[in-house]
Amino acid sequence: FNGTMKRTLGKSGVQCSLLGMGTGTQAWNGSSAQNRKGRKAFVSLIEHAHANGVNYFDLADMYGAHDYMKDAMKNSIKREDAMLLTKTVSRDPTLIKADLERFRRELDTDYIDVVLLHCLTEPGWTEKLKPCMDVLSEAKSKGLIRAHGCSCHNFGAMETAADSPWTDVLLARINPFGIKMDTKNLTPDGKTKDTLNEAEIMDVVAVLKRAHDNGIGVLGMKIAGEGAARDRIAESLQFVLTTGVVDALNIGVLDPSEVDANLKHVESVRVA
Repeated sequence: FNGTMKRTLGKSGVQCSLLGMGTGTQAWNGSSAQNRKGRKAFVSLIEHAHANGVNYFDLADMYGAHDYMKDAMKNSIKREDAMLLTKTVSRDPTLIKADLERFRRELDTDYIDVVLLHCLTEPGWTEKLKPCMDVLSEAKSKGLIRAHGCSCHNFGAMETAADSPWTDVLLARINPFGIKMDTKNLTPDGKTKDTLNEAEIMDVVAVLKRAHDNGIGVLGMKIAGEGAARDRIAESLQFVLTTGVVDALNIGVLDPSEVDANLKHVESVRVA
């Protein structure tokens, strides 16, 4: 494996580097560990990742990352040399349509490669959010976006995504430690377990395999368990990449040295 090798996301035709740069470390409501470092540091970090072959940038409205990505593209990155993925938390079709216009303006681009419905937590989302899905489908038909899909924070929602013909791209939590992952086995009070056991981890792998087999582009996230396993990224990559169900993945970084280290970690993965 090589972190800069190009991978195709299922049937979508969208290509990106195997390793992506996450921009939403400890992020929500427009703030992240990345943009809290300041504009110069964040933009330089994006430019460093790209200069070293990473072209998949995992963005989101809630991360407040669009404006920084725009500056990096204005400085040194050609639009066609970047795969921009972003996400909307809106659950109303009118709002999503407005989001798409705003996102393209914030990024200063005519099109966005992948737009996801962010943080889905209900198994029945394809029925409840059909009008929102239709807006993204129309945007795709007009060339405003190249692919659509979702990021999941619920096992049932992930299963639904894996079986839906609408899903071009699925972003899911996966690591060998069972940290910050989805499971169908909840705690007695109905909450998600803090840590999954091996069988529950393999349940997630099975769902992602189903998605992959259905032609959906599968992206991995929470490779370091939201930072809890930051010193075990090589071990996590060894597991995630050899499952054969993940096309590409993103890891949040705050310093250029982390980009370099993650690229080396990918190269260290061994296939039996």
